[in-house]
Amino acid sequence: MNSNELMKQSVLACDDKRAEDIIAINMQGISDISDYFVICHGNSDKQVQAIARNVKDEAEINDINVKRLEGFNEARWILIDLGDVVVHVFHREERDYYNLERLYKDAPPFITLDEVAN
Repeated sequence: MNSNELMKQSVLACDDKRAEDIIAINMQGISDISDYFVICHGNSDKQVQAIARNVKDEAEINDINVKRLEGFNEARWILIDLGDVVVHVFHREERDYYNLERLYKDAPPFITLDEVAN
């Protein structure tokens, strides 16, 4: 699975658990860490954990190695490192506070759920 397909799978896994404001940022040429960042948020600790768990489970079903999963117990900002794709699942308040989208405003246009789903 290439990084674009993995990004799309991750976005759809977030959507399956009703994550809000899902975007993907193309990090190719901007960061050596990954090709894409996927960013979304949930409205409760349980929803944030459910989103992260679904992303992890979908990756494992497709034989994608989850390199790192951090912040799961706190459920405020969960990072799921899938190698070429890093998924950031925030609790609403933390997303507003950290505002990763602002940090990467010079990246290519953000990819939305509607673009992935079509």
